[in-house]
Amino acid sequence: MTRVFITIDTEYSSGLVTDLSNQDRMDNFARSIGGITPEGPAGITHKLKLFERHGIKAVFFVDPMAALVWGVASIEDILKPILEAGQDVQLHCHTEWLELAGVDNPLASKRTGKNLFDFPFEEQCRILEYARDTLMAAGAPRPVAFRAGNYGADDNTLRALAQLGLEYDTSHCPALPSGAARISLGSDVLDPVCHLGVIEVPVGSIGTLGGGQRHAQITALTLAEMEAAIRHARDNGRCTFTLVTHSFELINRRKLAVNRIVRRRFEGLCRTLAGIKGITTGNFRDDPPQVAPPEANSSPLPASPVRTGLRYAEQLISNTLYGAL
Repeated sequence: MTRVFITIDTEYSSGLVTDLSNQDRMDNFARSIGGITPEGPAGITHKLKLFERHGIKAVFFVDPMAALVWGVASIEDILKPILEAGQDVQLHCHTEWLELAGVDNPLASKRTGKNLFDFPFEEQCRILEYARDTLMAAGAPRPVAFRAGNYGADDNTLRALAQLGLEYDTSHCPALPSGAARISLGSDVLDPVCHLGVIEVPVGSIGTLGGGQRHAQITALTLAEMEAAIRHARDNGRCTFTLVTHSFELINRRKLAVNRIVRRRFEGLCRTLAGIKGITTGNFRDDPPQVAPPEANSSPLPASPVRTGLRYAEQLISNTLYGAL
């Protein structure tokens, strides 16, 4: 049985911050978390209803760093519907908020940076400790899993997680360039592996025509590609396959308009997961990933000219009609 992990990076957008007022926070929530549009919500509450309808377990990686400027209550607003729905909450962290925090930056050095790997080990420990404690103060159970914002982790991040007692990391994205993350694992590591004191759970991927990989994100693959990748993982005996989405990906955040193509794709994924034999969905709280056996066949879904061509066409239509996120 292959367990599919639907992971939702759930975060306020530091790039949309203007004046740090409560009104600014509410507007950011509408655009980044709630997905509040004239057609109704298309953010986390929409996803939660789909998960309930189709019996899907999911993992919400919640970033609590906005509490540096808007307080813990801003994170409570995110957690409330997720916890009420019984879904799993784990830890996410965007360090861009440290610059916005100013004197409230929890680091003695007041250092700022875009990624966790921009900070030395001791400061990564302090950032992650702050993020963990703030998430729990907002009402979440103690997290056991983590994903870095921008996938911007390195080996020190994993060592810091191990020191803080988090058992799983899912920042390794084999399909992205090496500059996105600096964890010392190659692009051939596609299944969970013990590394530097934690279990690293790679983000899923498929093969590309040029011989590389494309990451399994809702905005990066078509429904046909995701379904084929999940079936390929099942048919090759892989224990896990991890998909990524964000709290805001079904809309254009600046226009507050639903992207109907991506929304239809996500809804189709939920129906697919509920209907494929030999597939179940999981989370880190109840049924976390297991380290893959040495003999596991970890090859990604081979590239297909037909599927690739259809993706190019669909993405062109999506970008033309709805624009970027």
